[in-house]
Amino acid sequence: MAQERLQKLLAHAGVASRRHAEQLIIEGRVMVNGAVITELGTKADPETDHIKVDGKRVGAPERLVYLAMNKPKDVMSTVMDPEGRATVMGLLRGVKARVYPVGRLDYASEGLLLLTNDGELAKRITSAASHVTKTYLVKTNGQLSADQEEKFREGVPLSGKKTAPAGLKLMQRAENPWYEVRLIEGRQNQIRLMFKNFGRLVEKLRRVRIAFLELGALRPGEFRHLKPQEVARFRKLLKMEEQ
Repeated sequence: MAQERLQKLLAHAGVASRRHAEQLIIEGRVMVNGAVITELGTKADPETDHIKVDGKRVGAPERLVYLAMNKPKDVMSTVMDPEGRATVMGLLRGVKARVYPVGRLDYASEGLLLLTNDGELAKRITSAASHVTKTYLVKTNGQLSADQEEKFREGVPLSGKKTAPAGLKLMQRAENPWYEVRLIEGRQNQIRLMFKNFGRLVEKLRRVRIAFLELGALRPGEFRHLKPQEVARFRKLLKMEEQ
């Protein structure tokens, strides 16, 4: 394996984000072949060099894997469930890498879910500070008034904290209308609670887009590997420098 900058190796190995890895190096907490390293430009090969952080050995990073899945309803978007309910991990037939879900879709919701073993990318996608837009199609048991729609867009107080401004568009006018909702944050059951704030219940909820990535033709329970250009586009969007 070719040599890589230490901060990149540590990030890919899941030790820390690249920025935090740089701080670990500056603080003298990283050793290569028994020598303390404090220079950020230092490179190493995890397959031949002996790398330690705070005295703990760091092995070669796993091959980075990026998956897009159409999560079905009544499946948990977690690695395991204490109540014994089915999780998305049971749908990953043929995937040997230890991936995990990026963010969450609640049990009753469906749609686009990313899974990866790239801890740095996962952290940035789920951070509200990254302003990654997630788009949902939502069916409710009644239409919001114009005033309620405006308040929805401005943000709704949940658990004492107002939600970030949201996008809202009526897609299908009916007794049980469909809305498009766009969020940059992902609190638990957020969309359901936002509609509940206005006396409306969510009947169906499907995530159809994360940033530029579309759910596409994936059927419930199906997944695919992201294309290299899709991964590169995410890394550019999230300002993850290829160093």
